[in-house]
Amino acid sequence: MTKRPVAQTLAVTIAETIRYKITIGVLTPGQRLSEAALSDELDISRNTLREVFRVLTQEGLLTYAPNKGVFVSVPDMAAIIDIYQVRRLVECDSLMHAYAMHPAVQKMKHAVSEAREQEKVENWIGVGTANMKFHTAIVELSDSERLIKLYRNIAAELRLAFGHLNDPKILYAPYIDKNQFILELLDTGKNHEAAETLRQYLDLSERTLLAAYKRSQSSY
Repeated sequence: MTKRPVAQTLAVTIAETIRYKITIGVLTPGQRLSEAALSDELDISRNTLREVFRVLTQEGLLTYAPNKGVFVSVPDMAAIIDIYQVRRLVECDSLMHAYAMHPAVQKMKHAVSEAREQEKVENWIGVGTANMKFHTAIVELSDSERLIKLYRNIAAELRLAFGHLNDPKILYAPYIDKNQFILELLDTGKNHEAAETLRQYLDLSERTLLAAYKRSQSSY
């Protein structure tokens, strides 16, 4: 097997780091990324960072504005609809064919517990991060490395889409109990009901985000 050059391997690693920062909400929609600050923080050359920016721009996570710099992307309506189309295809199918003893089920349970702990202190961004972990674990039920890799990108874009919400509590709070219910269905072997519950859940989440997007556009 041919090994990747060190610089290329480093770029892949750094891209994953920035992607993760987006997924957990450390980097936010519209935020300008300082090339100098990031290269110092990540201890990499600017050439390597520019390669990372190129990759993440192709993925739609970053946007380059001439004479202004590189910014974290702000997903538009078409992107939101496409994200949810992929989520319905991948997540619902993963639930449909899952088995209750899969190791990822424990990750789903831990994510629900984490969300409830964050809910107690009204840390809704933390609840959102726990929710992302829950859905990532659903995809891990598929045992497909390609789908899991695809979903890492989708999860980062999704977190950016959530930036259209002025009050994240509106989106995240209702889904803690919904996630718990999906787990209960999965535990009792009701995979079809779990998948249909998730499909309805995703439809509601999509409508909420699209409404928030329309409000954000009308304010300009």
